[in-house]
Amino acid sequence: MLTNKMVVIIAAEAPIGVAFNTAALLGVGVGRHHDDTVGPDTADAAGVPHTGMCAYPIPILRAPADTLSTLRAEAAARPDVTIHDMHQVAQQARTYDQMSTTLAGTKPDDIEYLGLALYGPRASIDSLTGALPLYR
Repeated sequence: MLTNKMVVIIAAEAPIGVAFNTAALLGVGVGRHHDDTVGPDTADAAGVPHTGMCAYPIPILRAPADTLSTLRAEAAARPDVTIHDMHQVAQQARTYDQMSTTLAGTKPDDIEYLGLALYGPRASIDSLTGALPLYR
């Protein structure tokens, strides 16, 4: 049984292309920082290799954009929860360096979040996100 849980929360107002991109980028971030999230490579009956996939189910939830910063702050108050975020600074930047430079000059209250990925103990993640609906 998996003791940790991973969820992705997307801003309800995000256009579908931005929502998909946000979910993909958050998934890459979580996979990079948590080695246990990706299972080992596998093979099918013919021996064709398939690279490892996420070992966790990942519910994709939605929340109003204006609540994502509050949710992020609540998650940050829990030392057992890891937060990955996607914001408009990153979405509008052409390069990672441009994003980093712009973000360094952006006040936290001015960051508009497009999505969050949260990873941590199941009870902590459930208490933060249990009331959020699935993204449909």
